[in-house]
Amino acid sequence: MCKNSSPAPEQPLRCPDNSAFKQQKLPAWKPRLKPALVIPTFFGIGCFCLAVGIALLLAVTSVKEIQVNYSERCSDCSKLRENSSNWDKECLCLTNFTLLENMPGDIFMYYGLHNFYQNHRRYVHSRSYAQLLGRDVNVRTSEIQNSNCAPFAVYKNGTPMAPCGAIANSMFNDTIDLFYYPNSATALQVPLLRRGNTWWTDKNVKFHNPASHNLSSAFAGTARPPYWHKPAYLLDPEDEENNGYTNDDFIIWMRVAAFPSFKNLYCRLSRTNEFADGLPAGNYGLHISYNFPVTNFDGRKHVVLSTVTWSGGRNLFLGIAYIVTGAVTLLAGCVITAIYLKYRKKTTESQEQ
Repeated sequence: MCKNSSPAPEQPLRCPDNSAFKQQKLPAWKPRLKPALVIPTFFGIGCFCLAVGIALLLAVTSVKEIQVNYSERCSDCSKLRENSSNWDKECLCLTNFTLLENMPGDIFMYYGLHNFYQNHRRYVHSRSYAQLLGRDVNVRTSEIQNSNCAPFAVYKNGTPMAPCGAIANSMFNDTIDLFYYPNSATALQVPLLRRGNTWWTDKNVKFHNPASHNLSSAFAGTARPPYWHKPAYLLDPEDEENNGYTNDDFIIWMRVAAFPSFKNLYCRLSRTNEFADGLPAGNYGLHISYNFPVTNFDGRKHVVLSTVTWSGGRNLFLGIAYIVTGAVTLLAGCVITAIYLKYRKKTTESQEQ
């Protein structure tokens, strides 16, 4: 209890209330860690982690994946993009590869970047959440100027950028088409799905287009970011509903990566006609509209085609982490057991004497 000697009558006592919680009188439970409880717990946790790790590694080894690096193969387009004045010149690149065996089931296509750092603090915060929620930024230019988007917020003539910020301005904008060659004279374009690739919370909660009867009129009074080739309402000319701030490619890009080498989901295989069971073995080609320069920061770009399992794609880290944790826990259990047996023997001998 708190004691206060002769307090002034007009001042309240400064001691805590006389309750079990504030006087620390609540009942508590302190376990007695005996060897009979600790040793089986260590062995149980170790065996569990080993089992989970082995299951994860077995699942990962069943994933079929192929990676195609097209940075060097598209060197001509890369040199063209080094000069920013050539932004309006289209450059197409063709990269061929061969699948040695069938890739059954659902196939996912990713684009990968190497040596592209998205974890800088100013870069991560360079966005306007109010704008991405679909507010009328045309009449709230001051709101954009006061956001973290600078210097990609407003043009010199006062026109606000939509979307603003360094993340949106650096959005990956290569266009990738996949073709299958069943023979030397036939080329079949592989059907790919560009929608339905985002998290539900991103698509329906974090990103909204401005309210308007026409998306182009909703973005009236704004301008595209400097590095974009077309405005936000024309990101996907083949699908009107996949435009603006709710475009799947844009939403995926806005979820920044923690490491300089990463891959983002680009599209999924539409399992129809010849590709109902997946991708058959054979010759394939990637038709790439090269727009995203990487030579300035010594980067590389690649395309990944991969299947998935119940544990996700090809990632060995989680399985190895579980196995290492299980092995260390089992080793600790063996050490504790040896120490316990040693000292129990000494205690028994001393008691007999």
